Amino acid sequence: MCAKPVKKEPRQVETTGHQWDGIEELNNPLPRWWVWVFYATIVWGIGYTVAYPAWPLITAATPGLLGASTRADVAAEIARVDAANAEIKAKLVAADLNAIEADADLATYAERAGSAVFRTNCTTCHGSGAAGFEGKGYPNLLDDDWLWGGTMEDIYLTITNGIRNTTDPEARYSEMPKFGVDELLDETQIGQVTEYVLGLSGQDNDAAMATDGAVIFAENCAACHMANGSGDRTQGAPALNDAIWLYGGTREAITETIYKARFGVMPNWNARLTEDEIRAVTFYVHSRGGGE
Repeated sequence: MCAKPVKKEPRQVETTGHQWDGIEELNNPLPRWWVWVFYATIVWGIGYTVAYPAWPLITAATPGLLGASTRADVAAEIARVDAANAEIKAKLVAADLNAIEADADLATYAERAGSAVFRTNCTTCHGSGAAGFEGKGYPNLLDDDWLWGGTMEDIYLTITNGIRNTTDPEARYSEMPKFGVDELLDETQIGQVTEYVLGLSGQDNDAAMATDGAVIFAENCAACHMANGSGDRTQGAPALNDAIWLYGGTREAITETIYKARFGVMPNWNARLTEDEIRAVTFYVHSRGGGE
């Protein structure tokens, strides 16, 4: 008679001791390959932090034994590009602003370099398309309405020295009186001259008030904005006889402007940009369509 084979009990796995609703959590070991991969990642991590910059310190980070530096790599790449463009940059600096367009290679470089400078430094105020922000004091650079002139030379001076800043003694400067705040005009007079200005730009207005406002305008505003409201670029005084308004052309906006004045400031870029960059962005702005 053959002996009955003994049934082996399956290998029991220890539990973690945790139990939820009668279900025990088994303490199955991790696969050996997974454990070794995990150990390898630890070794790799330690080696990486020793070889490359890694741990932040008070003023810097650990440099790593290999001396790798992404900042140095970027600086080297910038130096390489600057060296490659040195000749055409020198040519741009030496060129007459109005002669750049006649040189195809120089114009192409100025257009592309100026576009990069504009996107980096100017879009915050003038918009990515250079159309400005109507009613907020940031001029549109695509039209022919220029506060300080739209010739190549005028744009160059504006970018170089800025407007009404306190950091460049050559900044283009003008200041409108605060007719209401400083009590140069009373509210009735401000209302009258507002109606007159509305009429200058062809908007609906109170004709009777505008008649009185014409006298006030002639005595207080014409010196800067001219008798017909055409403005004066030598003073940065805007034209009032068109539909383009830097701070808005509604009755409320014009009243606010007269009452407390406006004082837009533009930084001088000669402290932040190189001469070739200023010339490049001058060419770029002029070429957008509004340059004269």
